[in-house]
Amino acid sequence: MSKRDYYEVLGVEKGASGEDIKKAFRAKASEFHPDRHPHLDEAARKGMEERFKEVGEAYSVLSDASKRERYDRFGHAAAGGGGGFDPNQGDLGEVFGDLFEGFFGGGRRRSGADLKAQVELDFVDAVFGKEVTLEIPAPRRCVACKGSGAKEGSRAVPCRRCGGAGRVRVNQGFFSVAATCPSCHGRGRTTEHPCPSCKGEGRTRQTRRVKVSVPAGVEDSMQMRVRGEGEGGHLGEEDGDLYVQLRVRPHDFFERDGDELVCELPVTFSQAALGAEVDLPLLEGGTVRVKVPAGSQPGRVLKVRGKGVPNMQSGERGDLRAHVSVEVPEKLSARQKELLEEFAKASGDAVPQRKKGFVEKARRFFE
Repeated sequence: MSKRDYYEVLGVEKGASGEDIKKAFRAKASEFHPDRHPHLDEAARKGMEERFKEVGEAYSVLSDASKRERYDRFGHAAAGGGGGFDPNQGDLGEVFGDLFEGFFGGGRRRSGADLKAQVELDFVDAVFGKEVTLEIPAPRRCVACKGSGAKEGSRAVPCRRCGGAGRVRVNQGFFSVAATCPSCHGRGRTTEHPCPSCKGEGRTRQTRRVKVSVPAGVEDSMQMRVRGEGEGGHLGEEDGDLYVQLRVRPHDFFERDGDELVCELPVTFSQAALGAEVDLPLLEGGTVRVKVPAGSQPGRVLKVRGKGVPNMQSGERGDLRAHVSVEVPEKLSARQKELLEEFAKASGDAVPQRKKGFVEKARRFFE
């Protein structure tokens, strides 16, 4: 069976750059890697392996300038038809190490693990910001050896398992890949005499007090990252991060709508009808005097500029939005009842015409 054109195999043009060829190879190799398709039967897996080898062979030729030049001139006849596929040769092995370590659990991360914590905030603290202190128990750099893992006065020696390379070959089916050495964790060295406090790990479990500055204007379910406050890196490597999930408790009087605060302003019937000036509470404490226009209907919105929530980007506060709520007294004195009856008569009926019209419409609807 004749070989397919290497450019066709990788899906690139003949004049593609070296970087484009590498990107195409990584995409195709990821697509056809057999271990990414464990559900396949034996025959399908065999076909996937052949496609994978074909992709690797194409890359081994096109990624090498001299081989590519010969291939462009003479085709598959150059260099004995391509020379087959060796996933461990030179740059190709390194590309496979980068690409597939994650599939095999080796991992290339050289930092401590990230941690998560949750903070509950009062509504007021979420609006105006607050500094909170968390106690985080986690592995941190050993104080005695400063994270080196070595006893004072001792020295590091080349790792016996990887010979100081920091990486080892791991066999995976029909080929092998480079993975981080599990003995030295990629450092290439181990300690001759381990630190007695951390047993050579470079870390001990500690409870650390972490101060987190919560900015003004945060919302419920927001997440903050505090760099370097996760687990300590193994043997002095980079520390992980701390992710803080924010939970905001509701307020008894105020709600939030973006950068605006929303509340209900209870007024009496006479205040709504005749108009009045009333005191509206503020979230930061105190009150502001607002005018309720005569004839205000339930739900009318009164705005107070600049008394809402600070915007997290600009710092400018939104508005306070008060919705008029007309309170109807549940019990009336004899005098109050007499005055309201006089008001109803002066209006033309015991039931205002507007409401009578509503009753008549409702009656017709149910007839």
